[in-house]
Order: sequence, then structure tokens, then C-alpha cells
Amino acid sequence: MGTVSAEIELSNPRKPEMRPLSVRAMVDTGAMTICIPEHVAVQLDLQEIEKREVTTADERPHVVPYVGPIQIRFQNRTCFTGALVIGESVLFGTVPMEDMDLVISPSRRTIEVNPKSPNIPSAMVK
Repeated sequence: MGTVSAEIELSNPRKPEMRPLSVRAMVDTGAMTICIPEHVAVQLDLQEIEKREVTTADERPHVVPYVGPIQIRFQNRTCFTGALVIGESVLFGTVPMEDMDLVISPSRRTIEVNPKSPNIPSAMVK
């Protein structure tokens, strides 16, 4: 399938006067959450909530800051979450994608709003 990426908007809901950041994020279905570089956390003035231990693809453990809250927007969808501060680019994982009811479009190598629920996100709550 190749690399999948998407333009998303990140903001700090505690500071609505701050402008959101538009970023190109790599979509990773093997990652659970969103990872952001330190410069994004600084630009959004996100506060560290705690430290978290993560394991990267090379199977090495790292202790990294967990910051938030962070608001993520994609087209007509939004969610609120925390973010791990690690790496040099934004990595977009499955939890916020599920929360916003987004699906991967392999042919376009991007994500899109679920065509089965184009106007509002749907979720399974069984």
C-alpha cells in the first residue's frame, strides 16, 4: 500500500486564542495514539501531564512526555486526546482515527471520512 498521510489540524483547547497548526501526519495503523515532535508541543503550549514509557519500531523503550489536551481536526471531524512527544514528525494512530470515524483510502494513500457516515461520526458502543 505504501505510505499513508493526511493534512490534519492540531490545537490547544485550553488556549482558544492560539491559532491551530496545520500539519502533514503520517498515518500508522500500528500506532495507538498521536505522536508529535517537541516543536509542535511548544508551539501549541501543551502542558506535560505525565511521563509514559513507549516502545518504538526498533523495540527500544523510551520514556517520553505525555501532553494535552490536544484537539485534532480532519475535515468535518474532531476529537480531543493526549499526545506523546517523540520524533521529528506527526504520527497519527488508530485511537483518534476510530474516535473520528475515519478510514484509510489505499488508492489515494490518505484517510477520509467514513463514507457510511459522512455527516457525523459513528461508533460501536456494545
